[in-house]
Amino acid sequence: MANGTAVNVVAMVYGNMGNDSATGVGFTRNPATGENQLYGEYLTNAQGEDVVAGIRTPKPIGDLATEMPGLYVQLVELRNRLERHYREVQDFEFTIERGTLYCLQTRNGKMNAAARVRTAVEMHEEGLLSREEAITRVDPAHLEQMLFPRLDPQHKSQPLATGLPASPGAASGHAVFDADRAETLGKQGTKVILVREETKPEDIHGFFASQGILTSRGGKTSHAAVVARGMGKPCVAGAEGIHVDVAMRVAFVGDQVIKEGDVVTIDGSTGRVFRGEVPTVEADFSAALVKLLGWADQHARLGVRANADTPQDAARALRYGAKGIGLCRTERMFNAADRLPIVVDMIVAETPEDRRAALDRLLPIQRADFVGIFRGMAPHPVTIRLLDPPIHEFLPTERQLEDDIARLHDLRVPPAAWRC
Repeated sequence: MANGTAVNVVAMVYGNMGNDSATGVGFTRNPATGENQLYGEYLTNAQGEDVVAGIRTPKPIGDLATEMPGLYVQLVELRNRLERHYREVQDFEFTIERGTLYCLQTRNGKMNAAARVRTAVEMHEEGLLSREEAITRVDPAHLEQMLFPRLDPQHKSQPLATGLPASPGAASGHAVFDADRAETLGKQGTKVILVREETKPEDIHGFFASQGILTSRGGKTSHAAVVARGMGKPCVAGAEGIHVDVAMRVAFVGDQVIKEGDVVTIDGSTGRVFRGEVPTVEADFSAALVKLLGWADQHARLGVRANADTPQDAARALRYGAKGIGLCRTERMFNAADRLPIVVDMIVAETPEDRRAALDRLLPIQRADFVGIFRGMAPHPVTIRLLDPPIHEFLPTERQLEDDIARLHDLRVPPAAWRC
């Protein structure tokens, strides 16, 4: 036969021939942590499907050292032989038939990003991989999992909907359907997720107050995605399975309803949306990752510069390996809650003297930021973009003005004394 699929004919082996027989699944290293240890489960007097079918509770593979010590030694030798041959973490299946160990199949094991980085570094240090091979074993896109909070790998929650992974990281909070409400609750210490059909520049104050952004429309280059990435906040965009009704302050997902105040979790690394709070784990900028990125820098021909607008952003960019700041947007320096009112005073000033007074208050703030950025990033270059913002991004929305007027009425402040 000239072409076709090969067929392997092998003898059947049985793990259910008594207490000197067993079957199991093993990883040559821990796929969750990358730790260099045999990892897996087994059952005595059982066939392979019993391990994965949930009919019986498997035992940790380490128990085999006590139950069948000689065969455990053979299993460790098999594990070492597989890694030496494939030079990759292996996911393998085995059967013990009446005291004889058989390896049924093996394949490259699936691991999370942290485990992948650790195994790549340690396999180089063990002589299994060259430094160049260790670098290429890690997909750069997967490193985002290590730079932002992510969902606990142990969680069992099922996603409510899926959109586009627009900005990495994971966050939980109370669903809020407008930026003003998000800002109000954020100032009170409530964690919120801003939920919109799509966002606009005038929603910027809601971004600052929110843990993350969820939109039912838009893509990876939409306003929500671009701004969230710039702020380092998770964002799921274009979740078309979610119908957002801002007027009613609800979202519909099939026959399920998310009301304002309901807790939701978004995973900006995968685009998944969950009802309720899903546990997260903090970013792990591990020693292995630092080492791997250091090796990569020795081979890099392209430098990376960050978008950074504050001394804190600059310090984080440098810690993550940036070789400078490619864009410092001066208008972003003034969005903080203690600075925005001064910018508003400058914009709405009725006389040159009032405008100058507001600018004089802003000058030392901005000067201090520049000093912090330059000192933190030295000796790397910093590119500054002069102030040229859409003025409406700094001014309060109509709803904010209505709320402020209502508060002034409550306080019985006469209209003649009102100031924007």
